[in-house]
Amino acid sequence: MTASPNAQLSSAEAASPQGRPKAGGPLFIGLMSGTSVDGVDGVLVRLPDGQPPQVLASASLPMPAALRAELLALNVPGDDELARAALAANELARLYAQAVADLLAQTGLQAQDIAAVGAHGQTVRHRPDRGYTLQLNAPALLAELSGIDVIADFRSRDVAAGGQGAPLVPPFHAAIFGAPQGRAVLNLGGIANVTLLTPGQPPRGFDTGPANVFLDAWCQRHLGQPYDKDGRWAASGQVLAPLLEQLIASEPWFALPPPKSTGRDLFNLRWLDDRLAAYDGPAPAPQDVQATLQRLTARTVANAIDAAAADTREVYVCGGGAYNAGLMRELAYCLQRPVHATDALGVPAQQVEALAFAWLAQAFLMGRPAGVPEVTGARGPRILGARYPA
Repeated sequence: MTASPNAQLSSAEAASPQGRPKAGGPLFIGLMSGTSVDGVDGVLVRLPDGQPPQVLASASLPMPAALRAELLALNVPGDDELARAALAANELARLYAQAVADLLAQTGLQAQDIAAVGAHGQTVRHRPDRGYTLQLNAPALLAELSGIDVIADFRSRDVAAGGQGAPLVPPFHAAIFGAPQGRAVLNLGGIANVTLLTPGQPPRGFDTGPANVFLDAWCQRHLGQPYDKDGRWAASGQVLAPLLEQLIASEPWFALPPPKSTGRDLFNLRWLDDRLAAYDGPAPAPQDVQATLQRLTARTVANAIDAAAADTREVYVCGGGAYNAGLMRELAYCLQRPVHATDALGVPAQQVEALAFAWLAQAFLMGRPAGVPEVTGARGPRILGARYPA
């Protein structure tokens, strides 16, 4: 699928009076639960060839507290991991199935109207340097519960070809966000990743470092809240420049050239606690740490874009971080460029990732490579995903 530059998502009538989809292109469902582990986002979308996507319905389901705690716990070694991971994957598939049911109910469509569900799963380990990436998912169970073919396991094929297996969304970003001038599309989930769109060149993309992973965890520890709404707590503190410089200088990953990717394997509270313990200044107040962590996200994003694509004219942001007003202000300050949510291009920031996995499911069914070596460093383009028939 390709679309014209600045293509906005089209509004579309969901179905005919008989409940069957109108002509105009196949229907897909995309499901995403990202590194913030805060919920599941889903879209039901028509993907007509050569035209902008048409989102017919969207759904966001909060991650149940017990499942969220277990998924976070499974990011680090623990007891009885194999059984716990399998059970958590089943619970996640049931949540995915609920999102699918909600989307069908909104539109009056039936399972047989949908070509496939693209379901990412929940990343709990990501070590492409050691040849593996692990997303918890139970796609066979999801196919059974939904009655729809499921496309899953998008990352492992790229890793098998020597790639990072992430980020996967730059080709999708290029298809719907391409522009006649240099543009960056920044996804702010638990981890930040950026797509660099330069006219006449293949898209490039890579992870830049932590986005919400520290902001959420530090807020949970000190305020008992899952996230810092609008960055208000960070705004009550001050950025500690010496601490910021230490956080950046102490982590070699920041200086690595792309292609590169990361996850909670590296950036977690242990990483932060070790560096706070090594900090040689006065013990910082929690709100000052929060302000500094918010600046860390913005600064590392800006450093990465400046180093890889200094001619970038504008930055569009998707993911949950796009709704953090404080973080968006920090980004504008550090980037010294216009920064907007992708809503300004007609694509709600919270829908972009789920929409991308619907697009990736379509790419799989069409036999179209979606793994791009310019992004991941793989040995060549690869068709991503595996099919689980209903």
